[in-house]
Amino acid sequence: MRPRLPAVAGPALALVAGVLGLVAAAWSGPADEHRHDGWTAAEKATLASMQLSRLAEPPADPSNAVEARAEAVALGRRLFSDTRLSSNGQVACATCHDPGREFQDGRPVGQGVATGRRRTMPIAAAGHGPWLFWDGRKDSLWSQALGPLEDAAEHGANRVQLVRVLQAHYRAEYEALFGPFPSLQGLPARASPLGSRDERLAWQAMPPAQREAVNRVFANLGKSIAAYERTIRYPDARFDRYVAAVLRGDTAGQQVLSAQEVDGLRVFIGPGQCATCHNGPLLTDQHFHNTGVPPRDPSQPDRGRAQAVAAVLADEFNCRGIYSDTPRASCSELEFLPTDDPAMEGAFKTPSLRHVAGRAPYMHAGQFGTLEEVVAHYRRAPAAATGQSELVRGGSARADRIPIRLTDTQARDLVAFLRTLGPAPAP
Repeated sequence: MRPRLPAVAGPALALVAGVLGLVAAAWSGPADEHRHDGWTAAEKATLASMQLSRLAEPPADPSNAVEARAEAVALGRRLFSDTRLSSNGQVACATCHDPGREFQDGRPVGQGVATGRRRTMPIAAAGHGPWLFWDGRKDSLWSQALGPLEDAAEHGANRVQLVRVLQAHYRAEYEALFGPFPSLQGLPARASPLGSRDERLAWQAMPPAQREAVNRVFANLGKSIAAYERTIRYPDARFDRYVAAVLRGDTAGQQVLSAQEVDGLRVFIGPGQCATCHNGPLLTDQHFHNTGVPPRDPSQPDRGRAQAVAAVLADEFNCRGIYSDTPRASCSELEFLPTDDPAMEGAFKTPSLRHVAGRAPYMHAGQFGTLEEVVAHYRRAPAAATGQSELVRGGSARADRIPIRLTDTQARDLVAFLRTLGPAPAP
């Protein structure tokens, strides 16, 4: 027979209820302002290395002599939003790199004058990486800015048209930076080495000196846009405030993240192995990896970095070209670029995870619509459609990696943490 408990009433009942409430609060974790998240010294060092405050100024680009000049930034800002730099007068850099959408467009693949084949990359802090685009086919911000202008799916413009726009609408600003504008007398209306058949023929018919003069103005157009893009940065995230609180021993300040989000951070730097590639203040190693992301078109898998190495070496607007402002000896990235690395087959650049929750869909062609789908992909670790995935599948072995084995709870915690990498609310 179960013993009867004594009746509790009045003040005693209130006291018991209060004690039970305190116990429940203690177990609730996130609501406890005295919660202490214990981190080892090694873990604290890892967290500190990921703080945005540790990010230095972008390295100087000696191939762009005007990148730090205020006049170049001002000109580049105007050019960035000018739709006249397109074949239909409707597409600007800001069309896909929308300042109101984290400098991207929220589409699976870019949409300019036509539909592209890869996702629009955000450009905040892009000047910190030696290679640009998903495949790294450009080696500077200014050279990168030139690519979309002549791309048939993006701006769809031609080189002579672009130079004419600069002459007609920006001549004074241009000459203040780069000196006298060359004569355009006798130039065809449309000509480009990358355009239509008629545009290519018109380009070849131009005298070499005329082609070089147009190329010089075209390169300077890119250098102006790059000067502006170099100023675009990420603000602090809740994650950064949390790490700062951890490092100064501020337990109350650590409440900026919930217990679940902290658990997700532990997964991020631990069993999830995310920090293997997503490290440093920008949460990217600036390198290229094949992680078995499925192609949009299984019949034509994208070779990624493997196909871009030859392109960047042959690019007339690379660091070693005559339109660069640096001596050839300064182009160490190109000088020591491996040309036969099998790991680059199907590899794509590690994107920054800064503000990642606001930038769906994900991967180089928008293959995954949610962060949950991204995490599920890494848990599955499928074989790559081309090349060899770096992800280790169950039953296989690699000396440098182990399979990513996460429970459903850990996966949910990881997604919760990734959402803390967006802009922090005002304190």
